[in-house]
Amino acid sequence: MGKLYVVGIGPGGIEHMTLKAKQAIEESEVIVGYTKYIKLVEDLIVDKEIVQTGMRGEIERCKKALELSQNKIVSIISTGDAGIYGMAGLILEVKEENHIVEIVPGVTAAVAGAALLGAPLMHDSCYISLSDLMTPYNLIKKRVELAAQGDFVISFYNPRSKGRPYYLKECTDLIRKYRHGTTPVGVVRNALRDNEKVKLCTLCTFCEDEVDMLSIVVVGNSNTFIKEGKMITPRGYVF
Repeated sequence: MGKLYVVGIGPGGIEHMTLKAKQAIEESEVIVGYTKYIKLVEDLIVDKEIVQTGMRGEIERCKKALELSQNKIVSIISTGDAGIYGMAGLILEVKEENHIVEIVPGVTAAVAGAALLGAPLMHDSCYISLSDLMTPYNLIKKRVELAAQGDFVISFYNPRSKGRPYYLKECTDLIRKYRHGTTPVGVVRNALRDNEKVKLCTLCTFCEDEVDMLSIVVVGNSNTFIKEGKMITPRGYVF
């Protein structure tokens, strides 16, 4: 009987992959994934059957992985964590009772970026994707404003693309209604990958022109500060 692993491979480098994720991939006979994700694990999947699809082929990819897993061990891979903007939800929606599925967590982009920025996620935080492919932009803006009003640290996924160059500015403008201009903002591009870039600024000095789809943007809460080049959100310890 087959099995499907839904694997979060982390930021992309094997050294940042969980042991369980590596084991699942090594155990699998078939690897299913977006073409760019397949390339990130190519050293682990020599001599395995590969099924790859292009951008926006998620439904086709999930159905094929489930079909193959009827009698083979299969891994469908996502960067970051499979349950955070990954394939886990879609797989569980599409699967039938006879499918055996195991979700394997991974290091998501906000966590990878936070490690490079310092410790910005030490208190309550949220993830918000600025992609409107599946979520109406008005709803995205509502969530951003409520998160800002609630003083959450906010990690923006899919922050800026050629098709929506102004969303990030409009959303940071919403945050400025509730945060001081000195609030730290961290931008990490290619977190824990080649050509990694890390930048710290504030809401006053933040420039969205430097951000793209390979970036994660972390906006601090009202207590976040910068010390010795590191972004820190205090947990509240008294010392």
